[in-house]
Amino acid sequence: MTNRDFDKWLSKFRASISGYDYYIDFKKVVKNVEDIKVELNILNSLIGSKNIEEDFEKIVMKYPETMTCIPLLLAVREDEIYAQDDEGAFLYDFKQMNYSVEQYKVFMRKTGLFDMIANHLVNNLVDYALGVETGLDSNGRKNRGGHQMEDLVEKYIVAAGFKKDESYFKEMYLKDIEKRWSIDLSALSNQGKTTKRFDFVIKTDKMIYGIETNFYSGSGSKLNETARSYKMLSQEADMIDGFTFVWFTDGIGWKSARGNLRETFEVMNTIYSIDDMEQGIMKKVFL
Repeated sequence: MTNRDFDKWLSKFRASISGYDYYIDFKKVVKNVEDIKVELNILNSLIGSKNIEEDFEKIVMKYPETMTCIPLLLAVREDEIYAQDDEGAFLYDFKQMNYSVEQYKVFMRKTGLFDMIANHLVNNLVDYALGVETGLDSNGRKNRGGHQMEDLVEKYIVAAGFKKDESYFKEMYLKDIEKRWSIDLSALSNQGKTTKRFDFVIKTDKMIYGIETNFYSGSGSKLNETARSYKMLSQEADMIDGFTFVWFTDGIGWKSARGNLRETFEVMNTIYSIDDMEQGIMKKVFL
């Protein structure tokens, strides 16, 4: 069905598409620390304290809002922290104290926070919090990575002259496509039994295009499953007048699943890579 060379096409797949903003979202990191900077600075007075438990109690009684900082010092996002040992199990609330100050002192002592603060293991809790936030934000890379191919495809869609919410739409369900343009897509949804959402939908005078995007930098069983399901989706879409399924994919992870991708490539004319987008495929395929 296609006169393109699969091996040549696959050879141009990228190892990564990570932009400069992929690694750490410093704006978010700084904002999160700014939100509790006053409270952290109050707790800074505990650094090097000779009577930290007593000083901690005075601060907490006078400035109870300082407690909201404690979870971050342990790299925890939640307001509640569970801890147990031979003396019992506790669910500490740091938004509104639910135990005595004495019990919170036990928490500070047993987690090592008192030791860290009193013995100058850190010199400034604001700087320390920035470091913790940076570490926590690195966990968001997977989520950011998942959106990178989507963002890249969207740039090319816009560059091809399509306007958001006018001629192209993000994250659209089959039922919404059917409702908006009065088209029967039951062949794709197993007669309405499954819910399917496309990353993008482009609407031209002649056609509705359902678009999926993904990028795989590593191997895994998911790739074979994706290739098989998109092959089926493409074949089902071929039976619907006025609808075309388009798939933008890339990433060297595919080299480990080349067999399944080749099968899909051979029956699907509308499967494209980043290189295809760079060569202007958007203006050729969406008519």
